[in-house]
Amino acid sequence: MLSRLASLAVHRRRLVLTLSALGFLLIAVVSGPVMTSLSAGGFDDPDSESAAASDILEDRFDAGDANFILLVTPDKALDDPQTRRDGERLTKKLAAQDGVESVDSYFAGQGGQPPEELVSEKGDQALIVARLVGDDDKQAETAEEIVPEVTGDQGSLAVKSGGYAEFNRQANEKVEKDLLLAESIAVPITLLLLILVFRSGAAALLPLAVAGVSVVGSLAALVVIAQFTSVSVFATNLTTALGLGLAIDYSLFIVSRYREELAKGCDLEEALRRSLNTAGRTVFFSSLTVLLSLCALLVFPLFYLTSFAYAGIGVVIFAMLGSLVVLPALLSLLGPRIDKYDLLAVFRRGRPRPEGPRSDGFWYRLATFVMRRPVPVLTVVLIGLAVIVAPFGSASYGLPDDRSLSKDAEAAQVGDALREDFPALAGQGLQIVLDGAKPSSGDLTAYATEVSRVDGIERVDSSAGVFQDGERVADAPPGAPDVFDADDATWLSLQSVTEAYSDDGQDMVADVRGVSPPDGAESKVGGMAAAYTDTLDGLWDALPYAVLIIAVLTFVLLFLFTGSLLVPAKAIIMNLLSLTATFGAMVFIFQEGHLTFLAGDFTVTGQIDVTMPILMFCVIFGLSMDYEVFLLSRIKEEYDRTGDNTLAVAHGIQSTGRLITAAAGLMAIFFVALVFTSFTPVKILGLGTALAIVMDALIIRGLLVPAFMRLAGRANWWAPGPLRRFHQKYGFHHEVPAAPAADGPAAVPAQATDEGVPKRTGAAR
Repeated sequence: MLSRLASLAVHRRRLVLTLSALGFLLIAVVSGPVMTSLSAGGFDDPDSESAAASDILEDRFDAGDANFILLVTPDKALDDPQTRRDGERLTKKLAAQDGVESVDSYFAGQGGQPPEELVSEKGDQALIVARLVGDDDKQAETAEEIVPEVTGDQGSLAVKSGGYAEFNRQANEKVEKDLLLAESIAVPITLLLLILVFRSGAAALLPLAVAGVSVVGSLAALVVIAQFTSVSVFATNLTTALGLGLAIDYSLFIVSRYREELAKGCDLEEALRRSLNTAGRTVFFSSLTVLLSLCALLVFPLFYLTSFAYAGIGVVIFAMLGSLVVLPALLSLLGPRIDKYDLLAVFRRGRPRPEGPRSDGFWYRLATFVMRRPVPVLTVVLIGLAVIVAPFGSASYGLPDDRSLSKDAEAAQVGDALREDFPALAGQGLQIVLDGAKPSSGDLTAYATEVSRVDGIERVDSSAGVFQDGERVADAPPGAPDVFDADDATWLSLQSVTEAYSDDGQDMVADVRGVSPPDGAESKVGGMAAAYTDTLDGLWDALPYAVLIIAVLTFVLLFLFTGSLLVPAKAIIMNLLSLTATFGAMVFIFQEGHLTFLAGDFTVTGQIDVTMPILMFCVIFGLSMDYEVFLLSRIKEEYDRTGDNTLAVAHGIQSTGRLITAAAGLMAIFFVALVFTSFTPVKILGLGTALAIVMDALIIRGLLVPAFMRLAGRANWWAPGPLRRFHQKYGFHHEVPAAPAADGPAAVPAQATDEGVPKRTGAAR
């Protein structure tokens, strides 16, 4: 198959490139409306009890949480006549907007005592709260239309907008701007580094061509998928970073192998054939490992996470197609001219470019050093990783809210004001829907009384009255039955000052759900704390399946790739080490607030987004296996040729060390660029993934792999007879190239010492 692709690239290159260009134009047109096709939100489990309660409240009671908030700061006192006139005018203007279902305002009506929860504790600010109808996207659209009309200077009032709907709108707006910012930072730096890595202006442009296919193709796929299901707008961040990174990874390995084969004296077609049958096959298997890791995100109930799966799967498929179809055709078109524009030749002063593995290189020397001292190296590295992992044990989780935005965002400023001066609203109360049979007044009174005793519940409002601390303290206000009752259901509004995204919030929800409902009625608890509890439950329930999918499928793939049982197990364990170390570092920075300068402007909340460890687990595990496959391919190739485990490890690490380090560094740039965005979860993804990539390339591949494989020796390649025969029949078999001539540009073969560790015998200088 790959040999035929090489032949096609040589003999039909113009046809391949023409069809590729036409296909690129088509997918570019399809990808055009990507930002308008994608959705906001996606952080709730749609099949949960809290989601069902929210649906019933909206459909049958026209009720629900206030999701749009105006923070009003007057020039004068709140009770000043001018302030009240402007406040009433603003309230009416908001209520008249399309998509606004209900409005509750400090300034509503004359006379009477304004609701105390709508005035700040300092008495200098007031709130107007509204409920926007529709799903998250509709609410964001409505907010976008009405914000210019109701914010800014409104007479004597200074008005800012916040609430969940406005948070979603501002987050969407930030994503598009941040994506352009990240690209403007990463692409120029990457192009310069590509010239240094590829040492040729022509070769440096090849990964960008593959990246174009990968990124634009995956964006087009998101547009198509969004016609059938919800896709989060935040998936575009992963699309760009992962698309550019994988394109560079795959291009770097194929181009380097192609140059290596040319340096051995192969003609164009033979060099391409060998490159695709070695590096190309490795790219194919690497793509499968990344693909399977990202597929595991599909088991989670949040479309925020499944959207990253859609984006990642599209990126990997198009990066693989670009690398195995478009890139060979471009290499064939360039031929030997790939090095024509060698921009660094002046620094070599006429010395030939070294190609292929050398036995006097840095990575060779490092591998031999480690393999002479495997136990001390393992001990030191594992202790260091344990120190970094430690903070992960105290991780506390939350979901994105206004604090996830930069501090200059209006939604964040309004949210801060709510938490500081409006505790009754900041707690985000609960709602209980009693569905199936409308309880009698006595049963409803007994139920509301019991609910009001729950720790964290400040007040219960219902058609049966107002309840606090296990007592009925007031009659229901006039019109309450019309608000709270339906023919076969009723609902109760619960006020709380307990932080929704907290352990106390989860305990409160559990206690409320533990109160037995009246006979014949089924209780459904909704609200922010309930949605958070249900989201965590849904994530934790799905997590074991995701881990099992990744572990089993990765193990099987690596077995087919190597024919070994120990090497796949080693790869999985080492990847978990680097992953947990990364999680520990993210808790240390984003939850505990240390070294915050590494992540720029963000709010330390004492929690991290619960979806981030899950997303990073799947992304980083796939990328780590990406490098593992590249390294193992060269080690196995050398082992099949020499039969010497330690020699194969040293030469394999030397062959891939520079390439893996360069690829990791270049990919890390794209993820580091995400740190400059203004949404904290994206910062966590960017910084965490960049750290994991660099750690994996330097510490895992440079230190732990040679130490472990030296200790395991020939057991690295062991498998029981039946599995060995299965691999011989169905597994992946490496093409073993002829050994390079002793006077060629490649390394002089090494000999084994008495310790079994390779030693140089006369490397070319």
